[in-house]
Amino acid sequence: MYDYDLLVVGSANADLVIGVERRPGAGETVLGSDLAVHPGGKGANQAVAAARLGARTALLARVGDDAHGRLLLDSQRAAGVDPVGVLVGGAPTGVALITVDPSGDNSIVVSPGANGRLTPDDVRAAGGLVQASRVVSAQLEIPLETVVEVVRNLPTGSRFVLNPSPPRQLPAEVLSACDPLIVNEHEAKVILGGASAGDTPEDWARQLLAKGPRTVVVTLGAQGSLVASAEGVARVPSVKVAAVDTTGAGDAFTAALAWRLGPGSSLAEAAAYASRVGAAAVTKQGAQDSFPTAREVEAL
Repeated sequence: MYDYDLLVVGSANADLVIGVERRPGAGETVLGSDLAVHPGGKGANQAVAAARLGARTALLARVGDDAHGRLLLDSQRAAGVDPVGVLVGGAPTGVALITVDPSGDNSIVVSPGANGRLTPDDVRAAGGLVQASRVVSAQLEIPLETVVEVVRNLPTGSRFVLNPSPPRQLPAEVLSACDPLIVNEHEAKVILGGASAGDTPEDWARQLLAKGPRTVVVTLGAQGSLVASAEGVARVPSVKVAAVDTTGAGDAFTAALAWRLGPGSSLAEAAAYASRVGAAAVTKQGAQDSFPTAREVEAL
């Protein structure tokens, strides 16, 4: 019996968000909206998203001993996440600087801060937490060697989900553990080497599978997603909504998919549910503030 449906190993940031009419060019200054500060970071976002949906969720992350760190810990507890794995100190809390344009699209610059101090030793020290989790999810806003250590400590029967964001080349040891590897177009092309990646999501998925993951999911924004395994490739449609802010939508998708895979949903079934969760998230401002409950997803 697992104590947790999902353990998220990843980043925790304070999101500093400004709305802009358009993004500035080189050397240009533009005026924006008032600054809004939200709890964020891909790891913390995924944990909150899963807990809001009803998953028994824990987070392994590191924050600073500062106001931003306290904001993040408070948001985890409020969502129902077990913060037993959240370590405090070593560096200031990570920060993401986010601009959002009128269409809801965002651009993000991340200062890792304490996230860069989440080490393989921290993973080994949290071995009991890893062993108690049915599904373990990670991203790349923490050191790659820490993600490698997560893979090496996975218990038999647990499932590993990776969203390689920000993208980089991945060792075979990590790729072979992914079930699934979840990527958008940009992430797929970076991992595949750019120009040789092919022209369609189907091309990217097949080439990614050839690199070793057990399954692959390619997210396609408003067009839904694509799932791929040894059995074949299939498109999964999304729900049409009016997007307000896309910040955190990919994290909500990943969390929902990872959670639904644990009890035995097929990859396509989990992706269809995750697409609805992601669609609900883009109808509200912010990242964690926008994540829906299970009831809100059912009503969509």
